[in-house]
Amino acid sequence: MSNLGWGLQMTALGMGLVFSVLVLLWGLLRFVLYLEDRGAVAADAAASPPAQPALETDAVSAPGDGMDPDLVAAISAAVVAHRAVRRREAAPSMRTFWPGSLIHASRWVASGRARQTRSYQRRGR
Repeated sequence: MSNLGWGLQMTALGMGLVFSVLVLLWGLLRFVLYLEDRGAVAADAAASPPAQPALETDAVSAPGDGMDPDLVAAISAAVVAHRAVRRREAAPSMRTFWPGSLIHASRWVASGRARQTRSYQRRGR
């Protein structure tokens, strides 16, 4: 019975040590993150230029500015059609192996499949 008591003591001591080290590491990481966040805020404050009034602009530039609207519409229609075609072709173009090929299977798996597809023949007759 004394061995059981000693074993339970060692178990409690070992688990307590492991979890106390984990808590210590957790606290250390939290402290480092706190220092990093504090340093980043200070660096941002030092690097940011003084605030200036915003400049007024007439309009926001769009990707098609300066282009004929019919040309922009044609390019957009071509992009949509191309995406639709590529979406239908996604499965074949992304395949590594053709369906039905056993290139990806190991020899062990291939031999098991061959046995499964063969009909049973009794040996010795």
